Amino acid sequence: MDMIAAEGLNEQRLAEFAGKAAGDLAAAMGVLLAYMGDQTGIYRALRDTGRCGVATLAGAAGVDERYLLEWLSTQAAAGYVNYHPEDETFSLSPEQAIVLAGEGHPACVQGFAQSVVGQFARYDKAVETLRSGAGRPWGEHHSCLFCGTDRFFRPGYMAHLVSEWLPALDGVVDRLKAGATVMDIGCGHGSSTILMAEAWPQSTFIGLDFHAPSIEAAKASAGAAGAAGNTRFVTGGAGEYEETGLDLVCMFDSLHDMGDPVRIARHIRQSLKPDGVLMLVEPLAGDALEDNLNLLGQMFYSASTLICTPAARSQGEVALGAQAGEKRLTEVLREAGFTRVRRAAETDTNMVLEARP
Repeated sequence: MDMIAAEGLNEQRLAEFAGKAAGDLAAAMGVLLAYMGDQTGIYRALRDTGRCGVATLAGAAGVDERYLLEWLSTQAAAGYVNYHPEDETFSLSPEQAIVLAGEGHPACVQGFAQSVVGQFARYDKAVETLRSGAGRPWGEHHSCLFCGTDRFFRPGYMAHLVSEWLPALDGVVDRLKAGATVMDIGCGHGSSTILMAEAWPQSTFIGLDFHAPSIEAAKASAGAAGAAGNTRFVTGGAGEYEETGLDLVCMFDSLHDMGDPVRIARHIRQSLKPDGVLMLVEPLAGDALEDNLNLLGQMFYSASTLICTPAARSQGEVALGAQAGEKRLTEVLREAGFTRVRRAAETDTNMVLEARP
């Protein structure tokens, strides 16, 4: 400590940074507690019941009253619920209800919280991977990651995919209306595939993912949605499928998970028709690290450290990371033989690149 002080320790900056770290630790606990509120249905019960006391809410949610009091207390301290001391009741504002219980709304955080909890559940594997430098395949993560990822991304697809992203690609919607063949690589639980299939029933959509349990979930979801007639889900690698003559290939937040992205992009180019299109959706990022030193960058770099980069290293030597940036992604696509690459659209969290042979 004397050595640190001799180097110019600033007590005010120390207190400020210690306070930030304490806030982050409290927030880390809050993620688990928010997940508990989601899984037990407490948030939904409070939203639907309205302002009420602990006993009433415990009955509505079917949870233990004493534990609920402790849970609500920490939620009130965190600002996640509102406490009314005059009658010892709790409530959710409309905004809190959307963020914490608005399933399907882009502002709902529960899918991301579920994914984070999955990382904590396998913390020992995360530490081992960082130390060893070994790869970590997608399938080695806790199951919360697979469900949570789908819950997190699906609202964005619902808000943007059919209405904005695909119309931003030159001539693609007309082809989908006429009847096209589309490959969705890294489809996961199939939400993006199914949304497109529902919008354009005259086209055929193939969902591809190397995680077999996710493909089974996608098949079940397609059946439930009534989209089984024009969808097909296949377990396999992004560089091994045999389909050719494709009108459109989509990749949603998945190219940066590939261990040899140039080879994958080249395989995609070769599977397209001469006038086919690759729609590449990737996390929004600047081209330099300093461009991404913000909250969004922190979230994506965190996911990349725990999930994306280890997934890529389990497959090959190249790891783009979840903040690759448009310049690096364009370099990959051009090296793979795509001659025309442009940013067709973007949201607060994603960029959409259109690539043509």
